[in-house]
Amino acid sequence: MNARIRQLTMELKKIDEYRWELPKIGDMRVPGIIYTSASMLKIERQEEPLQQVANVATLPGILKASLAMPDMHWGYGFPIGGVAAFDWESGVISPGGVGYDINCGVRLAVTSLVEKDVRPRLADLVNALYSHIPSGVGSTGSIKLSVQEEKKVLTQGSKWAVSQGFGVDSDVEHTEDGGCMPNADPDMVSHRALERGRKQLGTLGSGNHFLEVGLVDTIYNPEVAKAFGLFEGQVTLMLHSGSRGFGYQVCDDFLAFMTKHVKKLGFDLPDRQLACAMIQSKEGMRYFDAMACAANYAWANRQVLMHRAREVFLKVFGIGPTDLGMNLLYDVCHNIAKKEEHIIKGKKRLVCVHRKGATRSFPPGHEALCDDYRNTGQPVIIPGDMGTASYVLVGTQKAMEETFGSTCHGAGRVMSRKAAKKASKGRAIYRELEDKGILVRYTGRSTLAEEMPDAYKDISQVVEVVHGAGISKKVARLIPMAVIKG
Repeated sequence: MNARIRQLTMELKKIDEYRWELPKIGDMRVPGIIYTSASMLKIERQEEPLQQVANVATLPGILKASLAMPDMHWGYGFPIGGVAAFDWESGVISPGGVGYDINCGVRLAVTSLVEKDVRPRLADLVNALYSHIPSGVGSTGSIKLSVQEEKKVLTQGSKWAVSQGFGVDSDVEHTEDGGCMPNADPDMVSHRALERGRKQLGTLGSGNHFLEVGLVDTIYNPEVAKAFGLFEGQVTLMLHSGSRGFGYQVCDDFLAFMTKHVKKLGFDLPDRQLACAMIQSKEGMRYFDAMACAANYAWANRQVLMHRAREVFLKVFGIGPTDLGMNLLYDVCHNIAKKEEHIIKGKKRLVCVHRKGATRSFPPGHEALCDDYRNTGQPVIIPGDMGTASYVLVGTQKAMEETFGSTCHGAGRVMSRKAAKKASKGRAIYRELEDKGILVRYTGRSTLAEEMPDAYKDISQVVEVVHGAGISKKVARLIPMAVIKG
């Protein structure tokens, strides 16, 4: 541990059971606030993201605090699990605060099926899903887009997919921002990005992306669960994917550009990975509009994936749409920068909220929510690793007051992919999962090793922190029945 990180660790002050403050040190403009527990702070390699929290706090225009969620771990520039809001007029926007997989996110669909309907045909179901949904590095789907049609995807998002028969209108209503950022401008995107996106729509991808058939095993809040359409014993479908090679290329292009551009801005960066532009500059707006294209691509991608999965369920079980009852509960994004209005020191401010490995957690009554969830608050979907549970939570007013309406996004890694592969040598991860009653299909020999449950924090501890802190509240727990990994 270097001296700088050692100093940050020593300076960390406990606010309460779930919050810790990193006071302003050196060039930090605001303090850091970390949502975690004493036991989770002791996990190996938790010191490194603290340095990144401090680094983010030095950026111009940052408001209130540099935040980190309990699933925090080392990322590119910003920590994964990081949240930071910048003044819309005088702040910066940074590709490192969004990440390479722009709008990597998760959607959860509920069904009318229960375990006894599915368990006898589970192997048939997971095999059919694996066969019909392309996954893995560089995978391509059956949708081949023309240049003009791809630009429609980039500007319309989920609505494009539904207009082409991939889903129904209620899917759009139950997607964050209606599945579309309106500022998307394909002219801000490189030819290379367009080329990479043309053949990958409707593909799962690789790494930590997955499709999971789950089972609701615990209800914590019956009233909200009912509004969300959840009940004990119910079979669900969860999808985790993003903007594929298109989003990666958008990020790569702008990082290369901003690394040079930031040298002209008159301030020093503690880490070159924090390359940025002023939001109101033409360079900042170019990135914001290109990023929106990638966000819309990701929403369209998950919409197509869900439709394909819905078709597989219908075929495997030989039932109609009414009997299946597969409806989208919600789709939330993890890696995004959003123009939002928040109250800071009693005044409404327009800000650019960077959520990197963090999820929106808006409260009851928020105007951004669809009618179905206006009274309950926003559904928050927190996936775990493939061997443990996932959670559905609901957004709160306290999140609006403390975290710019944000909460955690998953379990969070404790091992690098390299370390996980080393630790898994001699083990049959797929057999260990099957012994727990979880069927798994995967692409690539190293996939399961990199994504084994041991590589992640305990999801129940992560969720307990955000629930205890009040920035999102538990509604239900889901356990996996079958998993497809990219």
